[in-house]
Amino acid sequence: MLSLKLKAILCLTLASSTLAQTSSPCNPTTNTTCSADSGLSASTYSIDFTSSSDNNTWTTTAGNVSYTSSGAEFKITKRGDSPTIQTSWYLFFGVIEVHLRAAPGTGIVSSVVLESDDLDEIDWEFLGGNSSKVETNYFGKGNTTSYDRAVYYGVDDAQSTSHNYTVEWTKEYTTWYVDGSAKRTLNYADALLGKNYPQTPMRLKLGIWAGGDSEENSAGTVEWAGGETDYSDGPFTMYVERVKVTNYNPGGSYSYRDQTGDLSSIEVSNATDANSTGGNVSEVTGTTALATGTAAAETSTGTAAAEKTVTTGAASLLSLQASSVVLSMLVILPVIFVA
Repeated sequence: MLSLKLKAILCLTLASSTLAQTSSPCNPTTNTTCSADSGLSASTYSIDFTSSSDNNTWTTTAGNVSYTSSGAEFKITKRGDSPTIQTSWYLFFGVIEVHLRAAPGTGIVSSVVLESDDLDEIDWEFLGGNSSKVETNYFGKGNTTSYDRAVYYGVDDAQSTSHNYTVEWTKEYTTWYVDGSAKRTLNYADALLGKNYPQTPMRLKLGIWAGGDSEENSAGTVEWAGGETDYSDGPFTMYVERVKVTNYNPGGSYSYRDQTGDLSSIEVSNATDANSTGGNVSEVTGTTALATGTAAAETSTGTAAAEKTVTTGAASLLSLQASSVVLSMLVILPVIFVA
């Protein structure tokens, strides 16, 4: 029989700038001259990487990505490798479905990240040293005052078996699903009454990096990633087979009408899909729920029977390219153990 034991522990955590994306090409909350984001004008997009590629949609931002019958291959063979692709367009609330096999290897991090220009973020992250868990995480406006938002869930062999990792992101809630089963739900009000809730147009990023490289990352990041990476054990490869996106607010572009970073400030322009009416988010919400039960989902304020571990650090895709500035923080965190 499972029993939950809540213990307060004192953790001395070394945190680096890799814990969350902390820069943007143009942050609309601090810059009034940012260009509008290109939008996904259709209500849906899908790609099967096992049979095709799409250079019009996907931009390679680091390294090289190969496309084979196994899918899009993200491979690390040496220090500095961090193959990454991202969509050329943004979406504004919707469903993001990614079928993948995570990479093995101590310290290797496979990542699926949604991120906005003002640093809202929704993550899936997989640590190569543990094939039985996946991490869910989120950030709002780049707020890194705490690193207690990451929650791990069990998955059946994430490295040898392909699984469907889906996020439904609406203005009211965000739910993470594994193979159609709801694992976690974050409600708008539970994220600092909405202040930390991801709510601005985001693009999708897929990639892999070595969080366990002690020459490129802080001690805290290496510890979070599961230990030091030995490149002689490689190569380390993540395979992404398919991606499907449903955009609840299709539009040719998304622009910020002010610097609040609030969902109500987003203007949807040049909408071409019949499901979109244009205008701001109060007029086009598109919050149709997935046809799966959510009773078993863990909300951000409750405790589910599912195993969860609150971590003190979470590394985000592409942040390894930022400088590894090490911060020393003394953090007291509640950790829930399932016995």
